[in-house]
Amino acid sequence: MLKADAQDVSGGEGPTATTTTTTTTKERIVVAALQTLRAEGFAGTSARAIARTGGFNQALIFYHFGTLSDLLLAALDRTSTDRMARYRSMVAEANSISDLVGIASRIYQEDLEAGHITVLSEMIAGSLSRPDLGPEVVRAMEPWIDFAEEMIRKVLQGTPFASLLPPRTVAFAVVALYLGVDLLDHLDGDHSRAEEMFQTAEKISEILEPMLGAAR
Repeated sequence: MLKADAQDVSGGEGPTATTTTTTTTKERIVVAALQTLRAEGFAGTSARAIARTGGFNQALIFYHFGTLSDLLLAALDRTSTDRMARYRSMVAEANSISDLVGIASRIYQEDLEAGHITVLSEMIAGSLSRPDLGPEVVRAMEPWIDFAEEMIRKVLQGTPFASLLPPRTVAFAVVALYLGVDLLDHLDGDHSRAEEMFQTAEKISEILEPMLGAAR
């Protein structure tokens, strides 16, 4: 139980044992928060609900994170970090726009199955009624814009399009589109339109690929 972990932290068996126990406890709380967000949504993710999911005393949430909002943001950062690592490993295989579109489609399906889209959508929806969360959720999205910009620069490098299409602006548009699709899919549960969007993008990439290659 996490309650026992908290006693270990206060009692301690030396700095290393204390640090390890604290980290383990915080990780378990974050995992419980993610599970609760996926199952109950933002509105149902209270400290009590998270504690019930994880089987620990809710006081541990405030001991380790200070506020429920800080815990939810830590949970968002956790799932974003995990997914970013996966994205980078997959994109490393890409050598063309067609490759990137195909990878994006697979990533989207993985995000659905892993529950990342649910967590992200719930946090965005919840932040609309919580002014304190809004800027922090936007901050959590910045690494994704950076990542998208990096990929766009890679694809456009050495072509006239590099000067015509500002990579940062295009990256923002791509992330905004992805988030918009996430929210719509989350609201009605219909993923077919997202699948059609990726299929259309694949067709467009097949047209653009020769143009980019000739422009280099």
